[in-house]
Amino acid sequence: MDYPGNIFVVAAPSGAGKSSLVKALMELDTAVQPSVSHTTRPPRGQEKHGREYFFTSPSEFDAMIAADGFVEWAHVHGHRYGTSKKAIEERIAQGADVILEIDFQGAIQIRKTFANAVMIFILPPSWEELRSRLERRGEDSAAVIELRLKNAAEEMARAGEFDFVIINELFERALFDLKAIVHAQRLRYSAQRRARADTFAALNIP
Repeated sequence: MDYPGNIFVVAAPSGAGKSSLVKALMELDTAVQPSVSHTTRPPRGQEKHGREYFFTSPSEFDAMIAADGFVEWAHVHGHRYGTSKKAIEERIAQGADVILEIDFQGAIQIRKTFANAVMIFILPPSWEELRSRLERRGEDSAAVIELRLKNAAEEMARAGEFDFVIINELFERALFDLKAIVHAQRLRYSAQRRARADTFAALNIP
């Protein structure tokens, strides 16, 4: 089913900088709205329920799975994450552009449901920089960092399945690239046809 809004799916290995890029994009472009995922992991730092994530218990998560409430869900680093199908459909049906920052597994599942989703993969400039960023965060033990690096190798090997790839070496350049993708998508014929259906009809464009 076509909707007037666009879906942008941003995936990356941990430490590549996708959260910072998505946050900066939304500060510059208020037409882009976040998709808030559900997760069974506990909050980190200043995270708040309903803002960064909906923090749910394993039993609550199970209930949503049983009710077919997720368009995608996956196990990531020992916890579960899921995206509400209803929440996305409501926003894009109203013409909003929704951006999701999720793991590789979830991104592939999103496209199966929303064929028009724009898939964007964020890469670090090097292995050394990726490790350094994970260590500078100060949130994970050495063992968890090694697990994230192992997972990163598997995730980055699948980057070819995405529409766009951004190498986050210089943050400002990577943000410019992300903004360019969003703007270009809005100007695609199919996206304009969905968003400006009345204009196309008035101009007798089928």
